Amino acid sequence: MYKRKIDNYLINWKNNSKHKPLVIKGCRQCGKTSSVKAFAYKNYKNVIYMDFHEQKELRVLFDGSLQVDYLTTMISSSVPGSQFIPGQTCIIFDELQDCPGARASLKFWRQDGRYDVICTGSLLGVNGYNSNEDYSVPVGSEDIVDMFPMDFEEWLWANQMPSDVIEMLRTHLKDESPVPEILHGRMRTLLLQYVVVGGMPEAVQTFLDTRDIGQVAKVQNAIIEEYKSDMVKYAKADDKARIRECFESIPAQLSKENKKFQYSIVRKGGRSKEYMSSLQWIEDAGIIHRCYNLSFPELPLEGNAIKEEFKVYMADTGLFVSTLEFGTQGDILRGDMMSYKGAVFENVMADIFGKKNKKLYYYHKSDSIELDFVIRYNGECVPVECKARTGRAKSMRTVLTNKEKYHIKNGLKFGDYNIGRNNNLLTLPMYMAFLID
Repeated sequence: MYKRKIDNYLINWKNNSKHKPLVIKGCRQCGKTSSVKAFAYKNYKNVIYMDFHEQKELRVLFDGSLQVDYLTTMISSSVPGSQFIPGQTCIIFDELQDCPGARASLKFWRQDGRYDVICTGSLLGVNGYNSNEDYSVPVGSEDIVDMFPMDFEEWLWANQMPSDVIEMLRTHLKDESPVPEILHGRMRTLLLQYVVVGGMPEAVQTFLDTRDIGQVAKVQNAIIEEYKSDMVKYAKADDKARIRECFESIPAQLSKENKKFQYSIVRKGGRSKEYMSSLQWIEDAGIIHRCYNLSFPELPLEGNAIKEEFKVYMADTGLFVSTLEFGTQGDILRGDMMSYKGAVFENVMADIFGKKNKKLYYYHKSDSIELDFVIRYNGECVPVECKARTGRAKSMRTVLTNKEKYHIKNGLKFGDYNIGRNNNLLTLPMYMAFLID
């Protein structure tokens, strides 16, 4: 069981005397259930676990009254070993989206207050998923938090990277001083491995146990197939095929020089009105991150986002790499992340920023100015470029040398090199992206 950032969130949630039932949502296989069960069994005398996906028969318990005394009677008669002791009991509703009645009951668990309730859901963000007119979402009666696959810092923890070493990296970033070569080499290797393995806990465990990329790829491919199965099983009938087409077009979308998402790539002659809701389904399921073009690179970023123009990245780079030709993993581990027209390099940045729950933006205009990402950093609008060691970052130079037009003071350039500065351009090794808040 690996250390996850959700662990501290759960502890703080429990210690808040006014906490509500907690709903943790995120894509399938990102570790929600494992983290919640480990926390509950460590911190409560009694744990009652209900999986509405595997134990379909439990759903009927919520077809009648949702009053707590009625539910405790029904649950205790159906879940072996369940005990309800006030202040010492945690109830886990796993795959909450499969039982709308259980989610509606959260209002009553909160009002009662004797027992703690934690829920997980893989498809709670999907529009219209398992909608039921007989039940309503208990607005105001639940705390909701997003959980992602393991991010790069959690990957470092899983690889036994000491916390004081991570703090050392923060110091080097703050001081803008080069990282010692031994540590720089180790971090570079860990990043390349992370790009191939990604953050799905089962893939991480497989890699750390076997160091066999072929076995890792099998795990990743199984997860991809599970995603596709969900698209067929749970989406509305009219959307099933279109959702899968959108998903399977992602490698082709990112192989273009201009990586703007084009519906005509999904299907020849495809239009936004046909596929807009299908792409939204994939995003709501936590499988992708959308990165919006800006009308102009300035704050506030959200206010300048062009909602019709965007790129799409896989939320987990390891899963993205698994969709490419097998052998790409070997190229990456040898240090070549600029294959596939730089798509892998850009997806790493989208992965790292996205798992920090940051919204993603870029800037591209017909005047040949193209900035891979634009972020708010240290209170400023800062362009971010992902370039190889020899990349010149022409667009970045243009923006930084035309302050009267763009009003941008500083830029960040990530690549396969150590820390350095050239006037108002700070160059950083790619592995340091996780330190950018």
